[in-house]
Amino acid sequence: MNYKLFGTHTGLPASELILGGSQLGNRRGDGTTVQDALQILSAYADAGGNCIDLSDLYQFGEAEETVGKFTQHNRHDFILCTKYTLSSQPNSSVGNMGNHRKAMRQAIEGSLARLKTDYIDVYMPHFDDGNTPLEEIARGLEDLVKAGKVLYAGLANFPAWKAAAIASSLPLTAIQFEYNLTQRTPDREIKPMAEQFGMGMMGYSPLAGGLLTGKYRQGLTGRLTRSASRAYEEEGRIKSILDELELIAHEHNSTLGQIALAWAISKGVFPIIGARTLSHLEGNLKAIDISLTTNQIERLDDVSATAMGYPHELLTTVQKKY
Repeated sequence: MNYKLFGTHTGLPASELILGGSQLGNRRGDGTTVQDALQILSAYADAGGNCIDLSDLYQFGEAEETVGKFTQHNRHDFILCTKYTLSSQPNSSVGNMGNHRKAMRQAIEGSLARLKTDYIDVYMPHFDDGNTPLEEIARGLEDLVKAGKVLYAGLANFPAWKAAAIASSLPLTAIQFEYNLTQRTPDREIKPMAEQFGMGMMGYSPLAGGLLTGKYRQGLTGRLTRSASRAYEEEGRIKSILDELELIAHEHNSTLGQIALAWAISKGVFPIIGARTLSHLEGNLKAIDISLTTNQIERLDDVSATAMGYPHELLTTVQKKY
């Protein structure tokens, strides 16, 4: 496994591929058995992986319980990131949901118990709830850091302007957002903001729900086709991306998914790889051995380009005059 510093304001070395925990357990009916989850965790650790991303929402807390069981004897070998907002309870009362202090306190205590630890390495709201004042979020996270229950604070799924506002009053170490070849809108605001504040960037869904593995082209099913009303359609931009992935995968004698992950790494992002089977994990881990050339990165950039919109396109035109 390769390692790099988790943002520019820490000395914390994190593995380039983060293990996503949303499928660890089966309390929601869509994940793995605990036994399979432990095998996946073991394989990730054996490969040198040291960073696991969780949420109290994942499998209604079972994902955290499973990771707690796995790490209870070597807790300090891992960077555990977990999130809160929507509660670990299937039918939570409204007072236990959101990003306010009450929900934050109940969530952190529950996560600490399930993870069998007395501190969380990286803790963050899972979503912007649209209600809680940013100052309340900042002060709540700051208090958890001062209490020693959290080492680093972060945010997930927040607009760039809100993240910047919080980061201006509280050191934020991490930000989490969806990022892949089909979802590059974070290039407009979120990534530049994160780079400005030196945050470690955690990109979830780096394979776009399996789309970038090319499996839907082969008629296989997955997250994107579970609903009968969501038939697989390959429109122009997606087709161009998959065609280019196939060409570059052939050049490296690898898979489309491995190339997609290598591209995300090249963008300074820590891809969060989810795995429901051991074979999926083993395949994804091979991405760290792939070094894309500048030309290959540019080819993928070109076919996946997203319109930057206003004011970025205007400013690009103006700045060319200087």
